[in-house]
Parts: sequence; structure tokens; C-alpha cells
Amino acid sequence: MAESSEKYNKSPQNKKAEEASEEQIVHQHVKDYIEDLLPKHQGMFKEMENYAACHNVPVIQREVAALLKVLVKTAKAEKILEIGTAIGYSAMIMAEAMETRGKIVTLERNEKMVEKAMDNIRRGGFENRIQIIPGDALKTLHFLPGGYDVIFMDGGKGHYQEMLDLAISLLKPGGLLISDNILYKGMVSSEDLVKRRKRTIVNRMREYLEYITHHQDLPTSIIPIGDGVALSYKKN
Repeated sequence: MAESSEKYNKSPQNKKAEEASEEQIVHQHVKDYIEDLLPKHQGMFKEMENYAACHNVPVIQREVAALLKVLVKTAKAEKILEIGTAIGYSAMIMAEAMETRGKIVTLERNEKMVEKAMDNIRRGGFENRIQIIPGDALKTLHFLPGGYDVIFMDGGKGHYQEMLDLAISLLKPGGLLISDNILYKGMVSSEDLVKRRKRTIVNRMREYLEYITHHQDLPTSIIPIGDGVALSYKKN
């Protein structure tokens, strides 16, 4: 999709924009306030947050975790597909929100992450409700049965649209597609923040957002929390 960078550079380039943190898409004081409001996790979830921070493993932020819990409960989801397992944090968050019903299938290509996630899921007592399928999602998606109430997109950021093209038929009519990290550290929204080594990912994420926000069967809302979340409803 050809597009001009001018669209993402509406404000003049200035020192403040140049110095903006690539880690946050909202002001730090707003993020801190929201995090202070939310109950802090204990036990396994706190342990996993600490592990992710120490080992530089990307997991969903706490405000996104809170949103996922509400969405899963509201959807009364009984069958969830997650693309991108990492250490199993978000899968376990969603499984807890589902209470005793339902099952989660989660896809992960990194073998070390698969091993760590399996250990966490087992220790958390979710081994009967969360199934990890190892391998590249662009391959494993071809072999999955459909009928998912929710799909959580959190895999390779440069391949969201390819994965969606494969996954959308697996989502039930009336189902919910949740796409994480769609503002990608703010770089998607402003040329001032784009780092050269991230150019390809940023361009592909912009194309993905253009695609889902104009898709006639996927009414979509963009929420600027965490690293940006897109909520899309699959029309009947």
C-alpha cells in the first residue's frame, strides 16, 4: 500500500517529539495513574511479570491485561485463539477470566518460549485448558478448525495482515478480534518517532490498520492504551 509519510506527520517536527519515549504511547503520568488504580497481581502472574522484565520478554501491559479480562468475560468466550504465546502470560490471564469453561489454543514459534510457557501453564494449573501449538503461525493457521469466539493477535508485528487473512475465517460471526501493539511504541502514528531499523514493521502495521479500519466486515475501534489495541467485531 503506497502512502505518504505526510499523513503521519501532521504536527511540526520539534525537539519534544524527537525526545519522546518509544516505550509509551500516552503520557507517563497517565500510565502511572492507571497502573496505580489497578489491583496489583500476586503469585504466578507477578512472578511472570518480573521474569518478563528481567529477561526482556514482551508481555501485555497490566492495563491491557485488565481490558482482556473484561472483553473475555463480556464475550462469554468459550474458545479463544491466541497468536503469540511468549511465556504464556496473556493466555493464562484470559483462561482465568474464562473461569472453568472453555479452552485456549495458542501459537508460538520460539522453542525456548514454548518450553517456558508450558512450564508456567502447568504450574498455574491451566494445562487442561491451554494448548500450545509450536511452529510458525503462518503455517499452523492452515490446519486449525474454526469456531473461535475471540482471536488475540500478538505475534510477529510485521505479519499481522498475513496472519489475519488466514485467521479471519476461524473467527465466528459475532466474534471479537483483538490486535495488540498496533501503535508500536508510538512510531505508527508519527514519522518523527520512526527508527530506521523499524521502518518495515511500522509500514506494515500502518497497512494493517488501514486494512482493518476499512474492512466492511470488521467494524474496528482503536484504543490508545498499553502499546495500542484494536478491537474488531466480525459481522454476521
